[in-house]
Amino acid sequence: MPRPPRADEAGGLYHALNRANMRAEIFKKPEDYEAFERILAEGLELCEIELYSYQLMPNHYHLVLRPLVDGEMSRFMGWVGGTHTMRYHAHYGTSGMGHLYQQRYKSFPIQDDEHFLVVCRYVERNALRAGMVRKAENWRWGSLWRWLQKPEPQPRLLSPWPLSRSPRWADRVNEPLTEKELEAVRRCAHRGAPLGDEGWVESIARRLNLESTLRPRGRPRVHKP
Repeated sequence: MPRPPRADEAGGLYHALNRANMRAEIFKKPEDYEAFERILAEGLELCEIELYSYQLMPNHYHLVLRPLVDGEMSRFMGWVGGTHTMRYHAHYGTSGMGHLYQQRYKSFPIQDDEHFLVVCRYVERNALRAGMVRKAENWRWGSLWRWLQKPEPQPRLLSPWPLSRSPRWADRVNEPLTEKELEAVRRCAHRGAPLGDEGWVESIARRLNLESTLRPRGRPRVHKP
């Protein structure tokens, strides 16, 4: 089966994520999270990427970012994934025991308006939604906690946002997404489809050759007479 198309255009906003093979834990202790944050920092030094939001979970991670050069998101994500895999296996002595990640990363473009804020809320409340903390800002391994520290702890990871946060942002993140918002983000993550207003989605899908992501995957149903 051919790989689905993926956008990676300079100046675009994207949500990118990857999961561990068979959803196994890849962040087992605080030092594992710290090591991954250092890898992110190194990758941001090597690649022309702006990182706006992120969350590291025990078996996956989410990033909201902007490549500043065409193709730079793929370069960044490939370097981060490859470096993490190499260092993880070296640390745990698991070289030759299979893939760390289940597949190549997933991503989708985001319209630079309220949809960007919805995706950042989705990412930054991931641990809260999973019942791992009582407040989203209590999850140490994400951009909301990091953004609330003044100044930002080292290594610095976050770039200024392309649009203003809603007032009382932490309170906003702690509010659940609507079912419509949640379903839309999950659908786009699954298909790699753009997230935005209908007109923008149709335009960006046509321009970036993503029209196939707007249709459900798999064979079309056969309707019997």
